[in-house]
Parts: sequence; C-alpha cells; structure tokens
Amino acid sequence: MRSPYFPARTVLFHKEPNGVTYRVPGLLYLSRSRTFLAFCEERLSPSDSQAHLLVMRKGTFYRNYVEWEDMRVLGSALLPGHRSMNPCPVYDEFTGHSLPLLHRCSRPHNGPLSPSVLVMASSSSPVVCWFLPMLTTSSAKSALDSSARPPHTPSASTVTPTGRSWRFGEAVPGPESVECQMVSVDEEDGTNVLYCNARSPLGYRVQALSVDDGAVFQQGQLVQRLVEPRNGCHGSTVGFPAPLHLCYTLNHHLHQPIHHCRHWTSCMTDSNHTNSSSPNIQAPPDFLTPTWVVYSHPTWTNARKDLGVFLSLFPRDPDSWRGPWVIYEGPSAYSDLAYLELPPSPGVPPAVAFACLFECGSKTAYDEICFCIFTLYELIDNLPRNVQLGSNKQEYKRQTSGTSQSRTSRHDAQNTAAFHQVKKRRKKSKLTEMCSVS
Repeated sequence: MRSPYFPARTVLFHKEPNGVTYRVPGLLYLSRSRTFLAFCEERLSPSDSQAHLLVMRKGTFYRNYVEWEDMRVLGSALLPGHRSMNPCPVYDEFTGHSLPLLHRCSRPHNGPLSPSVLVMASSSSPVVCWFLPMLTTSSAKSALDSSARPPHTPSASTVTPTGRSWRFGEAVPGPESVECQMVSVDEEDGTNVLYCNARSPLGYRVQALSVDDGAVFQQGQLVQRLVEPRNGCHGSTVGFPAPLHLCYTLNHHLHQPIHHCRHWTSCMTDSNHTNSSSPNIQAPPDFLTPTWVVYSHPTWTNARKDLGVFLSLFPRDPDSWRGPWVIYEGPSAYSDLAYLELPPSPGVPPAVAFACLFECGSKTAYDEICFCIFTLYELIDNLPRNVQLGSNKQEYKRQTSGTSQSRTSRHDAQNTAAFHQVKKRRKKSKLTEMCSVS
C-alpha cells in the first residue's frame, strides 16, 4: 500500500488569538498578469452572525512559486449597517479583465433568514446594490444563494459577453439545493450545457443542466458518487478544456506502476518524457474540445473532514465522477478551485494545473485558510485505481436514448426516497438549519 500524498500548502489566513476567524474562501486567477486573488470573510467569531468585513491577499505567480502580499481590507465592499459575506470574484475570459466583486451583505442577525443585499463592488467604482429580500421560500433563497456565492461565474444569473448586464434565471427545480457553482461545458458534438453542482441536505450533491445559458434548468439529480455531510457543505467546481494531446498518455499512465510527481514544480521539468509517447491526435474540423470538470469537497458523510478532489470527463452523467484524491486529512470545509496552465518548457504544451483555496485546521475546519497547487498528472496519479477513468458518454447516451421516461421515474423515486429518509431523521426545518449554520 502506497503512502498518501498531499500537495504542499501555504497558510494565507489564520484564526487570531482574539477569536477573529476567516471563512468562505473565494479564489481567482488572472492568467494575463499571472496573479492570484484570494478573498474571504473576516468574522469576529466563526458564527455567521459575526461576519464583519471582506479581505483579500494578492499573489504573484512565478515559474515555481507564488509570492503573496499582505492582507488588505476591501473598503469598497462595505455597506453601512450590513455584514459583508460570500465573496464571489468574477473574471471575463474574453476580455481578460476581472469584473467587480459580487458578494452578499446581510443586516444585523435577527434570525436565520435576515434581509440580504446582493452587492457588486470594485476598487474603481462606487458600490451598486440590488436589494433582494431573503424570503423563507426555498426558491427565493436558492436564487439569492446561488447568485451570491459561486466564484468565477454568476450561478443562477447569466452575464452577457459585454459583462455589463445581468439577468436572473429560474431556480433549479428539486431536489432541494442551495449554494452552487456553475461550469459552462462544451461537448464533442458541438453542444454546450451549463452544468450546476449544488449543496444539498439530502446526503448527496445535486446536479442540474441548462441548455439556454441558465434561463431554465432541467430537473435536478442526486449524484450518488458525491456525498454530503449533515446539512451539506459548499463545494467547488471548475471546468477546463480536455488536454487532447495528453489523452493517450493519461490512459496509458493508469496501467503503469505508481510513480508520484511529488510536487507540481517537478512536472514542468519532466514534461518532455510525459508528452513524448503521445500520438499526434488530429481532430475533425467540426470537433469541439470537450470540457472536463474538477470538483473539491469534504469526503466524510458525518463530518466536514478530509477534503477530496474528484474528476469527471463527462459531467452530464452523474455516474462519471472518479475519486476522491484526499488533498488534506483532517477537519476541512469550504473550498474554491481555479484552473491555470504552468509555464511550458520549450517545444511542449503547458501543463494543466489547479489551485485550491480551502478552510482547514487541526482542531476545527475554521482554524485557517490554505492555498495549494496540483497538476492534472498528480490528480490522475492519486485517484483510486479500483475504477476505470474514462468518459462514459457513449454508455450514457445509449442508456438515455429511448428510455428517458423510465429513467426519469427512477430518479424521481430515488430522490423522493432520499428526501423522506432525511425528513424522518430531522424534525426541524432543514432550510432553517442550513441558513443558521453555514
């Protein structure tokens, strides 16, 4: 049995002796300036009701390390009489510019469902606010949570290519879900879907698809491979173009003796031999590079513990997830992923890598917020070997063609059974519990 391998991590925010706690990380990578922006809440205590300010640290990415500046307070994100919460940095990949920071501001805590405001702020423009009352209905709460929380892309909302106008889509139909993140997924046949991965109190993550850029979502599905602890926990998803020039190498790698790339910097120097065996894959003219998705979340079902990373080559299929690779053993909770490309060696493509900003600690999951980088090679190398990594799209399409009605009935029965099972276990309102204990 091989010993577990964990990527090296850097502590960016640490709980202070006076009780000040840093929670709810948000991570953004600006590829053109090779800069990381790490955001989080500064709270007077770990409680939601003690959220106070939003803070950030800026990191400059050099060839083999990240240099971090000191923490700064986001003064433009303040709204008098409100608690600043849920930082959501947004990046426009078409223009290469970061959009203003989205976050939620709540009034002083008067219960689990206090009035909230969705705020867009930047360092160079005044605060712009949309006042959205936090209602007790699940649809209203989902609309606010999903629009305020997910970094990278506005979840229940969509943004136009100009980045200047916004519109709300409809709430994801059941099963019950709240905080979520979105990925725009391209498929080989030229289609595109908006993939939603959401937190749920039902013991498993919920996924839902939209074919109209988030205006309407199809019925959600429980993802049996992605478990949730009690009350659920926020998880992060990030999509990236499939590295077709590495597909042969990665598949071949799974059948070879285990060989660890012990740190992401070594993958840059070893990239020549990892690419030399790959055949020259020529895609047809109408071929669209598919999107693969990486997901991070605690892996225990009864506690926020052991942060794991999963990989899906065909996220439309809820059974396509492979993992986890546990990147941190111990108490851990919220996380946020970012996709990046490591500087290439001469004559070879850049290596695919990911950065993760996550809550963790030795005693509780809220002792510190750490940062790490790992490559796609490391992820593949550390996935469990008892399952076959690969795209399930052909099998998935075969199963769904001509049997959609029976499949829908099966999922409805599965979701209903899970719902009633959880409902028996909890006498209190699940929605109230999740709002009061994030």
